[in-house]
Amino acid sequence: MTAIDAADDSDLCLRPATELAALVRKREVSARELLEAHLARIERVDPQVNAIVTLDADGARAAADAADAALAAGEEVGPLHGLPVAHKDTHLTGGMRTTWGSPLHAENVPARDELVVERLRRAGAVRVGKTNVPEFAAGSHTVNPLFGATHNPWRHGLSAGGSSGGAAAALAAGLVPLAEGSDMGGSLRNPAAFCNVVGLRPTPGRVPTWPATMGWSTLSVQGPMGRTVADVALTLSALAGPDPRAPLSLADDPAGFATPLPEDLRGLRVAWAPDLGGLVPVDPAVTAVLREVLPVVESLGATVEEACPDLREADEVFGTLRAWLFDATFGDVVRRSPEAVKETIRWNAAAGAALTGADVARAELAHTRLYERVVGFFDRHDVLLAPTTQVLPFPVELEYPTEVAGVPQSDYLGWMRSCTLVSATGCPALSLPAGFTPDGLPVGLQLVAAPRAERRLLEVAHAIEQATGHGRRRPPL
Repeated sequence: MTAIDAADDSDLCLRPATELAALVRKREVSARELLEAHLARIERVDPQVNAIVTLDADGARAAADAADAALAAGEEVGPLHGLPVAHKDTHLTGGMRTTWGSPLHAENVPARDELVVERLRRAGAVRVGKTNVPEFAAGSHTVNPLFGATHNPWRHGLSAGGSSGGAAAALAAGLVPLAEGSDMGGSLRNPAAFCNVVGLRPTPGRVPTWPATMGWSTLSVQGPMGRTVADVALTLSALAGPDPRAPLSLADDPAGFATPLPEDLRGLRVAWAPDLGGLVPVDPAVTAVLREVLPVVESLGATVEEACPDLREADEVFGTLRAWLFDATFGDVVRRSPEAVKETIRWNAAAGAALTGADVARAELAHTRLYERVVGFFDRHDVLLAPTTQVLPFPVELEYPTEVAGVPQSDYLGWMRSCTLVSATGCPALSLPAGFTPDGLPVGLQLVAAPRAERRLLEVAHAIEQATGHGRRRPPL
């Protein structure tokens, strides 16, 4: 045995991924021991959570043994060497089923990995399985006809968010030390907030997406999730970097994301937008928790003022371009087999089919104006703070909240607007654990920075995280 008893999964499985990576690299714990601890915890905890929907224990054991052999042979290894990882069930995994949470793909086994999966494998991560998603990742509540609902580790019976809800729940529950997901309208941020973990929506192109149905679209991105900001930074260093097959990919060297992060904010200009300029209603319970973070930010040396970029056209941009993308992606299956997909997907695809070229052109003109206004805002401010979610975790039986703070919502996207408005800007955004309501439900703080300023975003988030300590709290599992 090593200095760490791998059978004590409650200890080993809740440590930061950065710490675990160092222990494996120094051979103080083996990749196999680390894996066995996580497999034992999955067996014990996941029946309550339903985060891991496909598990390949034998394949993971073979990969972990190979990781240990590589270290023993003195080979050069990647930054995530020996760390268990689970992939979102919308991301192609060669030889492992990828279902998109749909009965149409219940038996689908891709022949190859997609790029985000391939990069984690090349960085040394050990593939354990797949995490649950809403049907076709549509909506921000993780439930589907194949696998049912993922439950929030903080309270059984409540939503874990989505669409990367299985990933967020698996992290919070200690089933894996790192995960990845995707985000169009909040799918990395909403579940992170609901589950008290960290989710980063990068600038489009920071994490290249391949293959992609519409490679020039900026709405949907892939990115990392973790229990700490440093874990997310480490994973981003493995996921980022150019790829010629992804037309928007950024060429910056990703290694800088994993360098040490500062713990003060001296001189930082912070904008606080509790309702995004009056555009979104927010549950007062959420706002009350977030306001407690502001004095902490000021104590770290930052100046805080209430301000928000002009987001007036963001709804039109997001709504039009999302509908256009949904028709391009799901229109054929909706028209061919409407009974095989849920109503919200049919609605969104139908909205896209009804668009004209002029509609899309107007949205792109508005998109350009929005981007220019936001860039100007970040000339005057370094980071924007806002709610990640407008509501607290809700019962799993509810498909989506139809009312926020007494305000009726017109469709299934309405309660997600604190994230969808930001998605339309092209800015990187991160959800950070920000505290808990009096009855113990997590609340997430959304941090937004200028396009391509992920390093600044990570630095600010890390400093707040270290000062508050909210992310160190674990669910009672």
